[in-house]
Amino acid sequence: MMMIIKRLKLCWYVLFLFLLSCQTGTEKNHTVSLIDSSLKGQSFHNITLEASLKPFKEKSEPYYRKVAAEMFMQWHSLLRHADTISVMLWTSDGSEILNYSGKPDQPLEWAKYIGNPNTEHEIGSGPQELSLHERAYLYLENPPDFTYKDLKIIVSILKETGESITGKPVRIGATFDPGPEFAKSPFKYEKHPEILEGSAMGEKSFVFSYATLNADDESYAGYPDGIPANTPFGTFFGRQSQHFLTDLGFDYIWFSNGFGFGMEPWSSTGTIFTGTGFDAEKLPDTREKIINFWNLFRAECPDFRIETRGTNLSAGIDLAKDGVDLKAIYNGGFNILPPPNSPWAALDGDFGLEMVGYMSRISELPDDRYIFRYYTHDPWWLNSPWLDRYGREPHDIYLPMAVSRINEKGEITLPTHLNFLTIDDSFGNMPTQVPDEVIPHILKARYDSPTAPGPLVWVYPFDEYHAWVHNQQERLPEIYYGDWYIRQAINNGLPLNTVISTGNFGKALSEKPGLFNQSVLLSIVPDAGSAYEKELISFIQQGGQAVIYGPADYAGEEFLAMLNLENVSPLSGELTISRNYRLDALQQADPAVIRHEALFSGGGLRSTVKNKQDASTKLLAQAKQASAARDMAWIRSHLDWSGGKIAYVRGTNSSHFTGKRLLEPDDPTRYFTSPNYLRYVLSELGFSYATDKNSPAVKSPVLSISRSNNGYFFAGYVPNTTVKHRFKLAPGAPVLLGYDTGLENGHSVYHFPTSWNRECRVFVEQVNGVVSCKEMHSGELGISRRLQVSGLENATVRIFPDDGISEDQIHFYLNAGYPWKKGQLDFQKGEEAFGNNYKVEGVSGTLVVSW
Repeated sequence: MMMIIKRLKLCWYVLFLFLLSCQTGTEKNHTVSLIDSSLKGQSFHNITLEASLKPFKEKSEPYYRKVAAEMFMQWHSLLRHADTISVMLWTSDGSEILNYSGKPDQPLEWAKYIGNPNTEHEIGSGPQELSLHERAYLYLENPPDFTYKDLKIIVSILKETGESITGKPVRIGATFDPGPEFAKSPFKYEKHPEILEGSAMGEKSFVFSYATLNADDESYAGYPDGIPANTPFGTFFGRQSQHFLTDLGFDYIWFSNGFGFGMEPWSSTGTIFTGTGFDAEKLPDTREKIINFWNLFRAECPDFRIETRGTNLSAGIDLAKDGVDLKAIYNGGFNILPPPNSPWAALDGDFGLEMVGYMSRISELPDDRYIFRYYTHDPWWLNSPWLDRYGREPHDIYLPMAVSRINEKGEITLPTHLNFLTIDDSFGNMPTQVPDEVIPHILKARYDSPTAPGPLVWVYPFDEYHAWVHNQQERLPEIYYGDWYIRQAINNGLPLNTVISTGNFGKALSEKPGLFNQSVLLSIVPDAGSAYEKELISFIQQGGQAVIYGPADYAGEEFLAMLNLENVSPLSGELTISRNYRLDALQQADPAVIRHEALFSGGGLRSTVKNKQDASTKLLAQAKQASAARDMAWIRSHLDWSGGKIAYVRGTNSSHFTGKRLLEPDDPTRYFTSPNYLRYVLSELGFSYATDKNSPAVKSPVLSISRSNNGYFFAGYVPNTTVKHRFKLAPGAPVLLGYDTGLENGHSVYHFPTSWNRECRVFVEQVNGVVSCKEMHSGELGISRRLQVSGLENATVRIFPDDGISEDQIHFYLNAGYPWKKGQLDFQKGEEAFGNNYKVEGVSGTLVVSW
C-alpha cells in the first residue's frame, strides 16, 4: 500500500510539472520572458547532472524511477534555465566499455566502492592503517549485482523520467577514465598492462591513449573473435564505444582525467619536460600520436558527441611538457566540447592554476560552446566538496563564473554548458541540502555574468604557442613559463578573468573599435613582424593601455623602441632588488631577493631600459647581481599616443621543481614573489589593489572584477581573513553595495570573509571617512533602483547605472528622503574615459541616486 501511495504522489507531481510545461497563451509567454530576461538571454544550452549508480541501491524498476524522479526534482529550479538536460553516468571506470561483449546478461563490474579497488589488497581487507588510496571498501553491505541489461533499463528510465518532470530533452552520457579509480579493472591491470604508461596514481597507472594492445582471444562486442596483436587502443576503444553507446541507449561519451590530451594529466612534467629540461626531439612523434588517437577513435565511433575533462593544467603547459596540440584537436572536426575548469582548486586551493587552465583553453574554441563544471560531491573518495572542502563557501562558483571569453566578433561569450560533479555522495545519498544551497549561488553568478570586458583582459597567445612548437622549439621554456607565471600572479591577487586570443584581437577591434576603452590588456611580447604586433602597437598609439610580460628576445625593433627596451647578457640565480616597488603593506617586510631560474622563467634576465634619459619612461623595479643590473618593471607613455600607456614586467616565475606533482612557489619569506609586479604596475594605469598582512607567508587573496550591465562585480577568495584590502580605480574608490568602507588616503578599505561577491556602481573621491552604500526600495513608479551613499565629506561621486539608462531617467538627491520632492541635485555626465557614468562634486552627507 505504501508503495502505491508513493507512486501516486510521484505521478501527481509529474502531472503538475507536465501541465506547467504545457501552458499556453500569454501566461506561458510571460514566464519564458521572465526566465530569458533574468539570465540576459543566456540560458544554458545544457545542464549536466553527473551521478554514479550508487543511488540505485535496490534492483527494481520502481526503485529506479523513484531515484530518477528525486534527481530531477532536487535540481528543478536550476534545470528550468536549460534547453537540454543531461545525466552523465559514472557507471564504472570505463572498463564497462572495454569489457562489453554485446550480451545483455553479461555481469557489470560497476563503481560500488569507496577508495581504490585496483590495489594489492582485496576489497575491505588489509591493515586498518591503509588509506583509501591503498584499499577500497564496498559502499553498501550488499550492493546490487547489475548486468548490462540493468544499465540499459536505468538509462531508459532516466530519459523517460527526466523528460516527464522537466519537459525538456534528456541526454545520457557514458564515461571513460584512464586510471585505477572507481571500479576494479582486470582489463587494464591484468590482461593488458601494456596500455599503461602514465604515473598520475603510481607507476604505470594510467592508460595511454596512443598505446597498442597485445593479442587477446576473448570475445568483445567489436571483436567477437578476439583482439588482434598490435591493435591501436584508439581503434579498439572507438569500436567498443560505438557498440556500447548504441546498444545501451547512451547519447555521448566523456573522456575523464586528461584522456586524449597527454600522458600526465596532473603533473608539471611529462613526455617532453623532464623537470630538468625539454626533450624537444620527442615533440613531432608525440603530437602525431595524440592526433592519431582522435582520428582512430573517430574512424570507429564517428558520430557520438565527445565531452572532455582535460588536464589540471593549461594549454601552454600541456603543449610544452606533453606535446598536446590543442589547436589540432580543436580544428580536427572531432565533434568535441573543450575541457572545462579543473575541479582541483577544491583540493589544493590553487585557484590561479584553475583560472589559467580555464581561460587558456577557451581563448580559442572549435565553436562558442564550453563548460563550467562545479564540484559538489565525490562519489568515490569520501568527501563532499560543497560541505567540507569548500566549507559551503561559494568562491569556486563566483571566481570562475566571472570568467568570459571574447570571440572574433567582439562578443562576450559565456559557458553554454554547466556540469555538477556529482549529485550523489560516496554512500549513494543525494542530500537535498546541497542543491538547495548551491543553486542560488549558481543563478546569482549567472544573473551577474559579464556583458563587457573586465578591467584587465588577457590576450592569450594560443596561435603563437602552437607555432613555436612547430618552428621554434628553442622557445619551449618560454611557453612553459608563461602560464605558470600568470598562475602565480592570479594566486597573488591579479584580477584577471577576461580572455581573448591574439588571433581574435584584431578582428574584434575591427568589429568594435572601442571594445577595450575601459580595459588594460595583458600580453606577451608580440613576435617581430606579426599581425598582432602591428595591432598592439596601433592600439597603444591610439590611446590604449597594456601590460607586457615575459622575455623580449624575439621582439621587433619598432616594439622594442615603443618599450624603450634593450636586451643584454642574461642573468639568473639570486638577485637583490635594488629599487623597491611595493603596494602591499606587511608587518614583516618582504625579502629583497628574487630567485630567477632560467629554466622556469623563459630564459635569463636580459631586459634593461635602453634610453635611461627618456622623460616618458618611469623605471619601477630593478634587480642586481654583483655589479650587473637588470630592469624588472617600468612604464612608458608618449605625447603622440593620445593618452596611451605601456608597462613592461619581465617576470620571474618564483616557482621551482621539487619532484612533486606541480611547480612549488618559492618560499615567500626568503624570496620576493615577483609575479606581484603584474598587480603593482596596474596602479600606474589607474587601478590599485593592495593588501595589508602580517608577513609574506600569509597566503594572498584571489580576486576577480567583471563588468556586467554597466556595473562592476567584485568577487574573491580570502584564505586568511586577517588580510586587509585596499582599492582605488580610475573613477575613484569603489564603494561595494551593502558594505561600509573606511577610506584611507583615497582608497576604500575592507576586511572580507573567506568568500565574497559584491556589486559596485558607486565610486568616490574622498580622502578619509567612513562611507556606505545601501540598496533602498523603489517606492515610486518608474524607478527600478535606488541606492543610498552615506558618510560623504566634500566628495566627488560617480555612479554607473544599468545599461540602457539615459540621463533623463537618473535622479540625484542630497540629504533628502521620501517622497523625494526636495533635495534634488544637479549632476553632470562623467568622463568618457570611464564609460557610461554620472557624477556630482563637492557633496557632503547622504546622497541618494535612483533610475
